[in-house]
Amino acid sequence: MTDEPAPPRRAGIDPKLLEILVCPATHGPLEYDAAAGELISRKAGLAYPIRDGIPIMLVSEARQLRDTP
Repeated sequence: MTDEPAPPRRAGIDPKLLEILVCPATHGPLEYDAAAGELISRKAGLAYPIRDGIPIMLVSEARQLRDTP
């Protein structure tokens, strides 16, 4: 046992949960963007927010991704 404190936990998503979640609009795979705290559906062009470690899998709550030229 060490005297060092444990590193702070960042609100993220459980990797096992990410394996089973799919985009509700396309039923396609999702990518986790830790920096933005979102799940990205490239196929739908949507980013689903993660709030307090809980993915909000509602199309109405998703952010539209900008097209990159």
